[in-house]
Amino acid sequence: MKTISNREFCANPDLYMGVAAEQEVRVRRGRMTYRIICEPTATEQPIHQPDEKLRRAITCDEFKQRALETVEKVHRKFYGNEREVSPRRP
Repeated sequence: MKTISNREFCANPDLYMGVAAEQEVRVRRGRMTYRIICEPTATEQPIHQPDEKLRRAITCDEFKQRALETVEKVHRKFYGNEREVSPRRP
């Protein structure tokens, strides 16, 4: 971890951005301290393999159907079978 002053960072921002890729850099400005964090780009991030949670996932249509069934059950519970709840038509 490297702690530097605000003036030092403003004088050499490229240098400290490069250092931030290797180690944590903190910039002190008055009473506040800021951390410079280097995050990997999209090409450097690991590609995750499908796991059990993804296999259990449902599609948007399945979710919509289940949500409508639940809303209809709740509606029938409170209002009886007077009318059927259906999504709005565009």
